[in-house]
Amino acid sequence: MKGKTWGVFFARGVLGLMFFMMGVHKVFVMGPLDHARQFFVGQYSESFLPIWSLWLTGTAVPVVELVAGTLVLVGFKTRAALIALGFDLLLVTFGHLLASPFYELHTHVIPRVMLLVFLLLVPSEWDRLSVDGWLRLRSR
Repeated sequence: MKGKTWGVFFARGVLGLMFFMMGVHKVFVMGPLDHARQFFVGQYSESFLPIWSLWLTGTAVPVVELVAGTLVLVGFKTRAALIALGFDLLLVTFGHLLASPFYELHTHVIPRVMLLVFLLLVPSEWDRLSVDGWLRLRSR
């Protein structure tokens, strides 16, 4: 195996684990409704955002992180999962900056964005240690 293959494997594994584990915690430990109540409705109910949008996004984020994180981790439908996580990061970044315009993005958001962008930019052929890679190889 070439270094490119291992590089993509490790980047995809780390990013997938980050989102998968956050999703597991938010879905199975907190619960999506408690997540929405604590991190969305509780923090942004006085903002210009409608309450329904806070409930909708607050309950959807845990599920998106769990499902897309799982897909990235195993490398299945990776591009679609990365795009979903990119929107998740945009949403989370918006929320953090709405609450605090000087939020330190380098501690939470930037490492995830860097891995995500790297994985979107590398040729899919480099990702051979994945379900997508196995399916590509099998279809030839």
